[in-house]
Amino acid sequence: MSVRINPKALEMIQDFSNAKGPSGFEDEAVAVARKYASDIATIKEDCLRNLYMYRKKNTSGKPVFMLDAHSDEVGFMVHSIKPCGTLRFVPLGGWNAGALPSSKVWVRNAKGQYIPGIIAAKPVHFMTAAEKANGAQEISDLVIDIGATSDREAVEAFHIRIGEPIVSAVDFEYDAEHDLMIGKGFDCRIGCAALIETLQRLEDENLAVDVVGVLSSQEEVGERGAKVAVNTVRPQIALCFEGCPADDTFTDDYAIQTALKKGPMLRFMDKSIICSPRYQRFALDLAQSRGLAVQSSVREGGGNNGAIINTSLDGIPSIVAGVPVRYIHSHYGITSYYDFEATVQLAVEIVKAMSREIIESM
Repeated sequence: MSVRINPKALEMIQDFSNAKGPSGFEDEAVAVARKYASDIATIKEDCLRNLYMYRKKNTSGKPVFMLDAHSDEVGFMVHSIKPCGTLRFVPLGGWNAGALPSSKVWVRNAKGQYIPGIIAAKPVHFMTAAEKANGAQEISDLVIDIGATSDREAVEAFHIRIGEPIVSAVDFEYDAEHDLMIGKGFDCRIGCAALIETLQRLEDENLAVDVVGVLSSQEEVGERGAKVAVNTVRPQIALCFEGCPADDTFTDDYAIQTALKKGPMLRFMDKSIICSPRYQRFALDLAQSRGLAVQSSVREGGGNNGAIINTSLDGIPSIVAGVPVRYIHSHYGITSYYDFEATVQLAVEIVKAMSREIIESM
């Protein structure tokens, strides 16, 4: 399988992945979006750090097509400082607690600097027999060790304070030989990059819809940004980009629906939404007619901004295009440029094909 790499798009993916932006602290991700979208869109921002990108050729007399991707990543927040100088922390979003011990993180301090820390569990040497037998620990059992020896030193020398964000200490890597991207935050930073790349490719197109791209905030803690954004944009139709969990490394062959390097996954449902069935079929049929790589799935768990948008206002036809990512909601994810490119191609074709009549038929 071969794919032509756009170096600027790859750089944008890297910048998004490396940006430190857990839920509520999306500023760095927003700054990356401004860097790559300022020439192609009129940009606005609200107090929740939702970023709105209005296509410059919009006429305001056409149906509004909303493209959405959430800019936050799963992370943590400093809860308190223990007398020994280690930090209690709480999750921002859902994590697999068993994957956390011994991992490196960045902790923002009162000066706005990110300092290194290690997520620590009680060493096996000090565990009781019952603790050893129990195995997995809860997040509440873990601490972050920044190297301080007391709570006073943590405050005065390391400038730690409660309420500050914590993110995975992971740098983006691209393996060109095997087309593999490894990094943090692909849920949903790979979607953010796909959204902006879609806007770039639509820049000079004559469309039957007005296009507004939104990087929405705080999806990982309850789709909070999307609730505000959809009322601001007031779209007639929407497409949500996601970084979705790939299932090809642990699922029986017959049940694999989100494999790496087979294109975006369009879900018929998850526990939060039944994606608009007519719109879903329209997108899948369009992909087939254009010879575009695409997968479809029926998800038994999960949730996304599409659920909020779909049930807002008078009801908005919504689908979700997910770039397959292995091991989301952990420190490291694996995805491919092929799937990024395939997702962008599909989104571009859907927007170009959309019209008022098609929207009304949904």
